[in-house]
Amino acid sequence: MKAVILAGGTGSRLKPLTYWTNKHLLPIGNYPMICYGIAKLREAGIRDIVIVTNRSAIEGFVEVLGSGRDWGVSIIYRVQEEAGGIAQALELARPIIHPKEKFIVLLGDNLFEESLKSYAELFTKQEVGAMVLLKRVADPKRYGVPKLDEVSERIICIEEKPDNPASDFCVTGIYFYDTSVFQWIDEVKPSQRGELEITDVNNAYAKAGMLQYRVLQEWWTDAGTFESLEEAGKRLKFYY
Repeated sequence: MKAVILAGGTGSRLKPLTYWTNKHLLPIGNYPMICYGIAKLREAGIRDIVIVTNRSAIEGFVEVLGSGRDWGVSIIYRVQEEAGGIAQALELARPIIHPKEKFIVLLGDNLFEESLKSYAELFTKQEVGAMVLLKRVADPKRYGVPKLDEVSERIICIEEKPDNPASDFCVTGIYFYDTSVFQWIDEVKPSQRGELEITDVNNAYAKAGMLQYRVLQEWWTDAGTFESLEEAGKRLKFYY
């Protein structure tokens, strides 16, 4: 199983820090943020990683990570030339993923304590479709919120930042896909902001009855604000 880490974006909520560097290279505890995702993937037995970032940031990633040798992985870099959304960034990994190969996608600002190993093993046994990891949160209005079929452990649909959340779970930036994801991306239309949204891709799977879920039990955050950045630093300072 390969992995794709999506590490573009402007990090607008973390300005002025992100005027000088990509947010995924900001320090968390003892390491740049991106290193924690790589360590989690390696811990899960994943050695082949694709990092998708933007043109202005790629030099920084190469400087920090190189080929991935120091982290026990092999890294291939892909450049997203303009902001086109998470799904468009994922599309750039298509040439590197083998037909019928299953893989994991990780948003680079997702930081968490739980091992991905059991989830990866579970997904290898899933015949078709996708699986996303959820987390129970106090403020679901900030996130993509799933409506769940708890009997089948499938997601019925996902609503982005709803006024009246269907549950107190959010969809984290940890996704498992088969290669049919690229066909769904081909069919997705740009959103009002002109981007290909990963929620639309996940909802296509959900509509087809092929989006399963599991729930993270331990700590998780998307380190996109100063508050979550500080919390992550305290949590992960002595993690590795």
